[in-house]
Amino acid sequence: MVILKTPQEIAKIREAGRILAKCHQAIAAMVRPGVTTLEINDFVEAFLLRQGAKQVTKGYLGFPFATCASVNDVIAHGFPNKTPLQDGDIVKIDIVCSVDGWMADSARTYTVGQASKEAKRLIQITQECLELAIPKAVIGKHIGDVMHVIQRHAENAGFSVVRDLVGHGIGRALHEDPKFQHVGTPGKGFKLKEGMVITIEPMINEGSPDMYIESDGWTARTWDGGWSAQFEHTVAITKEGPQVLTKL
Repeated sequence: MVILKTPQEIAKIREAGRILAKCHQAIAAMVRPGVTTLEINDFVEAFLLRQGAKQVTKGYLGFPFATCASVNDVIAHGFPNKTPLQDGDIVKIDIVCSVDGWMADSARTYTVGQASKEAKRLIQITQECLELAIPKAVIGKHIGDVMHVIQRHAENAGFSVVRDLVGHGIGRALHEDPKFQHVGTPGKGFKLKEGMVITIEPMINEGSPDMYIESDGWTARTWDGGWSAQFEHTVAITKEGPQVLTKL
């Protein structure tokens, strides 16, 4: 069941989202060769507490960390660890936090030191996929209209869109209905309604869209070893148009 939010409830989600935006700003300043994803994870958990928010992912269905930290060919849900990041790596940091029980979800891809031209292009196209899709998320449009923009932009650039991990509704629960892939056909799928709050979070691969889950039950890695990038915002569908809740 899709739970529609009131303007007051959307404002609560925005409070959490702004804290996430501040957190990502701080992460950008600390990502460099030699830093570990576990250090980033611990920083995030402390930062959220200082801002009056709570991390959501640690303990969720057994996930053991406050962030998902996914390096290079790890698509999503990577475990933070003590391995130092290397010059040229890319790392996806995905964070969920709550304020007064209302949740927001946001991810960004960071370059570590000097990234290759190919990595920079992958990141640029992935960010553009998100930025092009958000304006299409208006009342009355089908989800296929929005996701088709992502699929077309990624595939025209020679990349692929992950199918096995999806966007979702969010509010008092992390994963609410509706759930949807980031590919689609115009005019197909559910219609967007006022009060929906969803995550738009394209995961774009260099090669095949295929993936597998490692033995830890969480880490999603590309099947062919190609690198993957992701950007994510929490977005509210309103009369005034789509509102990005995870930015300053």
